[in-house]
Amino acid sequence: MSNPPDRSHKAGNGEDSIYWDKSKNRYIGAVSLGYTPSGKRHRPKVSGKTKTEVRLKLRELKKELDAGVKQSATYTVEQAVEDWLKNGLKGRDSASIDTYRSLAKNHVVADLGRAKLRDLDADALDHWLEEKSMVLATSSLQMVLSILRRSITQAQRRGKVLRNVAELVETPAGQSGRTSKSLTLPQAKAALTAMPGSWIHAYLAVSLLVGIRTEEVRPLTWNHVRLDVPDGTTPHIEVWRSVRRQGETKTRKSRRTLAMPQQLVAILGSLRTAQQVQRGKLGLAWSDEDFVFGTDSSQQRTAEAVRRAFRTLLKEAGFENPGAWTPRELRTSFVSVLSDHGIPIEVIARVAGHSTTQITEQVYRKQIRPVITQGAEAMDEIFPEADNPGE
Repeated sequence: MSNPPDRSHKAGNGEDSIYWDKSKNRYIGAVSLGYTPSGKRHRPKVSGKTKTEVRLKLRELKKELDAGVKQSATYTVEQAVEDWLKNGLKGRDSASIDTYRSLAKNHVVADLGRAKLRDLDADALDHWLEEKSMVLATSSLQMVLSILRRSITQAQRRGKVLRNVAELVETPAGQSGRTSKSLTLPQAKAALTAMPGSWIHAYLAVSLLVGIRTEEVRPLTWNHVRLDVPDGTTPHIEVWRSVRRQGETKTRKSRRTLAMPQQLVAILGSLRTAQQVQRGKLGLAWSDEDFVFGTDSSQQRTAEAVRRAFRTLLKEAGFENPGAWTPRELRTSFVSVLSDHGIPIEVIARVAGHSTTQITEQVYRKQIRPVITQGAEAMDEIFPEADNPGE
């Protein structure tokens, strides 16, 4: 096949020209934009094997020029993701960062890392997501796509790419995730009698009897636990922060003050005394700004440390398969136990810090009994102090 003749003409300002470059064995497309301040001719160029390919590239080039963006021809998905992981997660807690890094490395970079960002298209991403839906839960798929979207958005801000193609695709349904469950009343009572006097027993009591999220329990400090209150005032816990970014709670309604059942007051009082004694033995000062469930050196415990201790407690309580449970299921248990006892859904939603009763109804409540009572007093009825030796 002979090379086509060079029949290009001198392009006017803003006009396209396409010509054959024999030395490169490719078609060259150029847009004439006049002259630079230094007097040199300004002609951005693209190349391709066919004129059709060059015309498409010229069209994209014009879009970039109109938007004031010059897409990088070599910038990869991996580079975009690494840039986002480095600069886009500031202020996040370490556990969230680890989760994002793991998903990014094992799914986004592993599958798409070498692809040039400007060459990604929606059809390819749809195919990729369909394949991932065979191995990932829907929630994980959503996070993976979110990582890609945020990474490309970061690249857009830096002028590396013109459009965010990941915004053009939807998350398919993935595999069924781990089904959440709740403790039965006998199981809950057994757990409340295990390992009395330990920090994990107190942790379980707060989670089960007050219904605080795991992310709200770990950063809880003593200055937000009001055990010593004036007459006529109910001991309470101020749920004002979490391990989320900058310490904010999940929603505005998550910031709440919750009364404590009497047995929980006794449990936390004993824990506080034991903690003060232990700090003294170690020659450390105790402060009401210390973590309620912190380590001996007053460091916040990790989620993994809580999970291990929780399963140890369940083993002591006689559970056949402690590894099948996670601390977050104490919250679903709290909702279910209250519902089974007859607390109305509106009260449970308010105590749990849900923005609507729909969340409580669909996600957390496992049993429904429409009878009316009230909050912390109900827990004293459900778990009388006589059943709990940890006071």
